[in-house]
Amino acid sequence: MVAHNWRKSSASGDATDEACVEVAGLGGAVGVRDSKDPDGGRLAVGGAAFGGLVRKNKEGALDLP
Repeated sequence: MVAHNWRKSSASGDATDEACVEVAGLGGAVGVRDSKDPDGGRLAVGGAAFGGLVRKNKEGALDLP
């Protein structure tokens, strides 16, 4: 098993009871996992798709009403 450098946003703080994801570079993709369940399921998203997700999030396009 390859070890990856998982990290979460510094804006998430240290709270362990809040929803937060961690990301890791996986070569040509970005890994995404739940910070509260690091051994649980994970997603691998292409770099361009992840960049688009981050951009939309920063623009507020994904905010709930």
